[in-house]
Amino acid sequence: MSEVFRILKHGDVPILIVSDHASNHVPEDVDLGVAPELLDQHIALDIGAAEVAGILAERLACTAILGGISRLVIDLNREEDAPGLLVTASDGHAIPGNRSANVEERLGRFHRPYHHRIEQLLAGIDRPFILSIHSFTPSLATDPDQKRPWEIGVLYNEDDRAARIAIPLLQEAGLIVGDQLPYSGRQLNYTMNRHAEANGIPYLGVELRQDISCTAEGQARYAGILAPIAQQCRALLA
Repeated sequence: MSEVFRILKHGDVPILIVSDHASNHVPEDVDLGVAPELLDQHIALDIGAAEVAGILAERLACTAILGGISRLVIDLNREEDAPGLLVTASDGHAIPGNRSANVEERLGRFHRPYHHRIEQLLAGIDRPFILSIHSFTPSLATDPDQKRPWEIGVLYNEDDRAARIAIPLLQEAGLIVGDQLPYSGRQLNYTMNRHAEANGIPYLGVELRQDISCTAEGQARYAGILAPIAQQCRALLA
């Protein structure tokens, strides 16, 4: 069993679900210097993303790969030279253990094996479609006046094919949809840039609002809406 990722395989439908920030796990030999309760907050993981990805993998009869370590250890959705790869502060909280961390060691132990495994999974799928699952906090401690009313965000970089299909369907399902919100996929899209856009693989990248995705009811709602939309996107694009 890998410390870097978790694989859920429920069938051979050619959809790969990817959730980079699915875990708040910090290995015992990694000292971040933070209070344990911070690991349950949004700075450590995408709350609810693992649960929604798991429901979707079962419902779609496909495979999911879930990141197995906290984004505070290393951000699997950042370029290897990105400033935010190993954060020393996040939403007002200091992460002192990262100040003297060996970046190359963490890349070799966590980041590179994770992305290599995604490559392997995609290589074994004929005409794949990728569904990327993240989540966002409805408010930031460092910017409490910022309003984030969207119930789901759709992120993309240059390839917006699936986004253009999905956004009206998400709206028809009753969700308040943010197009490139609460932030832009042109800035935060490394995993999809590398594995989807660079290889011409169609994908849908979504951000779930954490005050909804933190509950079993919200997780079921998101999965119920996203499953048929993912199927329709793949049917039209793959």
